[in-house]
Amino acid sequence: MGSENNNHAELPRRSIDSNASSSASSAVVLRKKNSFSSLWRGSKKKRSLLESIPSTENLDTTSIGTNYTIDKTTGKKYIKGTVVTVVLVEAKDLPNTPDDGSTHGLFCRIRLGSKTLISKVSTSINHPEWKERFELQLSEDHLLRISLWDKGKQKNFMGRCVLDLLHLEKDRTHEFWQQLDDGYGSVHFSVTLCDTRKSIPPSTNDVITNDVIEKYAIHNLTNDWNEVGQLHVKVIGAKGFNANLNAYCTLELDNQRVQTHSVRVFNDQYSWDRSYVFNVYDITSSLDLKVYDDSILNSIRSDSLGRVSIPLLRISNKTPRWYALKDKSKKNAAKGNCPRLLLEMSVYWNPVKAAVKMFRPKEVKYLKKPPKFDVILVHSNLEFIRDTFEALYQANEQFKHLFEWENQELSFIALVIWIWFWYCFRMWTTPLLLLIPFIYSWLSQRNKNQMRSRTVNKNDSDRSITVSDVSDNEKLDFKTMAGKMQGLPEMTLYITKCVEYMVCLSERIQNLATFQVPFLSYLGMLFLVIASIGLYLIPFNYMMIGLGIYKFTRKYMDPERTPNNDILDFISRIPDNEQLRQWKELNVPEPLQTNHIVNKPPIARSFSTL
Repeated sequence: MGSENNNHAELPRRSIDSNASSSASSAVVLRKKNSFSSLWRGSKKKRSLLESIPSTENLDTTSIGTNYTIDKTTGKKYIKGTVVTVVLVEAKDLPNTPDDGSTHGLFCRIRLGSKTLISKVSTSINHPEWKERFELQLSEDHLLRISLWDKGKQKNFMGRCVLDLLHLEKDRTHEFWQQLDDGYGSVHFSVTLCDTRKSIPPSTNDVITNDVIEKYAIHNLTNDWNEVGQLHVKVIGAKGFNANLNAYCTLELDNQRVQTHSVRVFNDQYSWDRSYVFNVYDITSSLDLKVYDDSILNSIRSDSLGRVSIPLLRISNKTPRWYALKDKSKKNAAKGNCPRLLLEMSVYWNPVKAAVKMFRPKEVKYLKKPPKFDVILVHSNLEFIRDTFEALYQANEQFKHLFEWENQELSFIALVIWIWFWYCFRMWTTPLLLLIPFIYSWLSQRNKNQMRSRTVNKNDSDRSITVSDVSDNEKLDFKTMAGKMQGLPEMTLYITKCVEYMVCLSERIQNLATFQVPFLSYLGMLFLVIASIGLYLIPFNYMMIGLGIYKFTRKYMDPERTPNNDILDFISRIPDNEQLRQWKELNVPEPLQTNHIVNKPPIARSFSTL
C-alpha cells in the first residue's frame, strides 16, 4: 500500500483549457503511462473498469467536508449535500477503429467513488458527441474518472483522465478539454459542484470588489477577449405557489448551470438567500431560472413549478426586483397565486469586447431538447410566410399603380421625390439611409412612452399589462385546433404556389445563363453589355433619374398599355425545367429504307433438248 501511495503522490499535473477557472489549474491528475497502453484496441484480455482504473481511496488527501452520509450497500462515505454535475460534450483526435467487419461505437464511463454512470453510444468514431448531463454525489474519494471505451465485437479500453475535485471552486462551472492519458485524443466536458445543504455559511459571491469593476472597465482591453463580463445573481426568495413544497431553483447561463438548496415555505415565502457568479461570454444571452419541487414524484416527471428568462441587457444593477414565473411555453403565467422570484442582479461588462464578440460565432448550448412536431407552431409559421408573400405582392401592385397616375397628386409627388433623391444620392450615404428605420422606430417608441406616462397612472399601467396578457391568450385561443387543421390545406396550397413561383424564377435565370434558348441568352448578354456601356458613359444618378422619368411617362406615351414589369416579362419567356422536360424530344427509330432495284428484263435461257 505504501508503494502505491508514493506512486500516486509523484503523479504530475496536467494543464487544462484556458477557459477554465484558475482555481482548477491543478485539478487534473495525470497518471504515468503503464499497462493500460496494452489495452488499446488490440488487446484480447478482458478487464473490467474497476480493474483497469486503479483505486485512489488510499491517497493521503485532505477531506473537503465533515458531514458524511454512508451508503448501506457499499459502505462508502458521501459528502452530504454536494452535487457534482458533469456535462459530457464530445471527444476529438481519436484514432481510426480496426477494420474487423463489426460496427463500432464509443461511450464513456464516469466514476466518482463507487458510483459509475455510462453515457450513450456514439457511432461517430473520429469525433463523437454525447451532450449528456450526469449528476453524482460527492464522496470521500473526490477523484472524478472519465474513461473512453470502444464497443465493437468486444469492449476495448481507449484511455481515461482523472480530475481532482478538491481544487474546484463550488457553485461555478468549470470547462475542460482534457487529453487522455495514453495520448490518443481528448475529451471535452464541464464540471459543476453545487452545495445543496440547508445550513450553508454566508456566501461571499455577492461581494463585488473594485477589481471586478476595473477588470471589465471600458479602457481595460488587456484581459481575455473571450470573456466580456461577469454576472452576479442573488436569489433572495419566492412566493405565490399553491402548495407547501420543498422547492429549489436552478440558474443557467449558456452552458453554466448551478442549483440552490431545497427550502420549505415559511410565512408564505421561500427564502434561499444565495449568491452566484457567472462568467459572461455573450452579452446578448439570457439567464434562465427554474423552480422545482424536490419530491420523488416531481423528480421523475422533471416538471418545473415555473420559469423565467431574463436578458442580461435588461438587468438593472443592485436593484431587488420581483420576476413573475411562467409556464413551460414561457408565454402564460405559471400555476398559483402569481408565483414570482425575488432577485438582485448586477452585470459588469466591457462594451468594446462585447461589440467585437457580436461578429464571432455564438456559443452553442450543449444540452438542447429534441425538436417536436407542433401543429400550432406549424400553423403560425405558415401564416407568417403567407402574410409575407401577400405583403410583397401588394407592395408590387401598389408600386405598379403608382406609375399609372391613378392618383395624380401622389404620382407627381413620387416623381419629384425620385428625381430629387437620385440627384442628391452618393454612395457613402447608403449606410445613413439604412438608419432611417431605426430613427423612425426610436421616435415612435419615445412618443408612445411619453403619452403613456402622461395619461396612464400606476394602476392603469398594471391593468394594461394584464389586458395585453389576456389579448395574447385570446390570440392563441382565437382558433380552435380543428379550425387550424381545416385552414392548413388552403394555406399550404397558397404558400406552395408562391414558393413554386420563386423556384420557377430561379430555374429560368439558370436556364438563361446555360443557353437553353440561345436567342434569349444572346439577347440577355447584349442587354448587359449595353447597360455596362451606359453606366460607363452616364453617371449612375442620371441613369436612375432617366429610368424614373421613363417609368412615370409611359402612361402618356401609351395610354392603352397594361401595367407590367419589363424584367419579369423577359424572364417569363425563358423556359423552366418543367418546360424543358416537356420540350425534350424522344428518339425516333429510323424508317426501313427499301432498296430500289432496277427491273431488268428476264434473261432468256435456252434448254438443250436431249
